[in-house]
Amino acid sequence: MTTAKRDTYTPETLLTVAVQVFNERGYDGTSMEHLSKAAGISKSSIYHHVVGKEELLRRAVSRALDGLFGILDEDGATRGRAVERVEYVTRRTVEVLMAELPYVTLLLRVRGNTQTERWAMERRREFDHRVAELLKAAAADGDLRADMDIRLATRLLFGMVNSLVEWYRPHAAGGYSREEVAEAVVRMAFAGLRTEGPRTEREGSGGLF
Repeated sequence: MTTAKRDTYTPETLLTVAVQVFNERGYDGTSMEHLSKAAGISKSSIYHHVVGKEELLRRAVSRALDGLFGILDEDGATRGRAVERVEYVTRRTVEVLMAELPYVTLLLRVRGNTQTERWAMERRREFDHRVAELLKAAAADGDLRADMDIRLATRLLFGMVNSLVEWYRPHAAGGYSREEVAEAVVRMAFAGLRTEGPRTEREGSGGLF
């Protein structure tokens, strides 16, 4: 039985199991024995794919970070006024978070106790900084309210987006679609931040404000 599983287990399926266990037990609280039992294969079979659990952690957080940083290279994030770009980035961040929920959840929970965790936290800060710079540019353009502190607005925006990992469940009965959640986040955040109201002529088109 073990041999058959060793032959059919892939790095991707092993990573899926590892992320689930890391999120349930915490990375520090997870041993190779825990991963072995959860995967239903021997520890030696795991070592056939990776050198240890930190490699699994790096692969997992890299998947989340690649998804987030990929947003910043998309056309919607690089063209147009800064306020339109930051709205686009916010919407896409929500979508990526929900699409890669276990991986982003793990990314948001790392605490800097290992080299990989410190690297992941630094990359997270870099992403947050680039979004914050877009907000600052939108404020400089006069598209955000002058009476709103940008640093506070940035923290609140990140807080709202990141809180999704605590309650969003894609298959929950009566749950919300990714599109519904992304739309709600963008509308709630930027209706209060913009110097003007939502652009009604674009409502219902699936576009941003």
